[in-house]
Amino acid sequence: MRQLRNFLWTLTAVVVLVMAVYLTFTAARWLNNHGGTRHFWNTTSVIRAVQPLADLVTVKYVMDKVVVLEDVKWYGESRVLLLAHGVVKAGIDLKRLAPGDVAINGKTVCLRLPPPQIMDAYLDDKESQVIDRSTGLLRAFDKDLEQTARQNAVDDIGRAARKSGILDEAEKRGRTELENFFKRAGFERVEFR
Repeated sequence: MRQLRNFLWTLTAVVVLVMAVYLTFTAARWLNNHGGTRHFWNTTSVIRAVQPLADLVTVKYVMDKVVVLEDVKWYGESRVLLLAHGVVKAGIDLKRLAPGDVAINGKTVCLRLPPPQIMDAYLDDKESQVIDRSTGLLRAFDKDLEQTARQNAVDDIGRAARKSGILDEAEKRGRTELENFFKRAGFERVEFR
């Protein structure tokens, strides 16, 4: 009789334990599917979540440019013809976000983003090449002429990318990426000022 009573108490305890575990997981699943969240967001936590993304590069333009650079002196000329293959990247510097740039109201986050900027502009050395180099009869070879041509190409490619709308595109794509990020984090609306 005593063994039967101990068995029933043990069985009851196991059933109660299994029901408690089941209800805990069911409630957690229900909260996740019906608006419950595990994160409590405030301005500081939003900035901490976003700033590790640092430079959010959203657009990359690849451009070609022909640069002719001549150095003419009375005793001769030096000339470089460069086919430059450049890369320009633009995006948003999220390290510049400050607490005043973020406002949270329930499940809505409102952001004031820093303006988009050119993050990097460079020549792809594997694809860029000097097509022609000439030095006048009385001139010595000018090694700085090619470097100046390369720098001019980078500057020209950066200006061309700006003129083509790289900054507007970087801002649009940056907003889209951040909106997706915050919606995955549990926000229902993301607004930009």
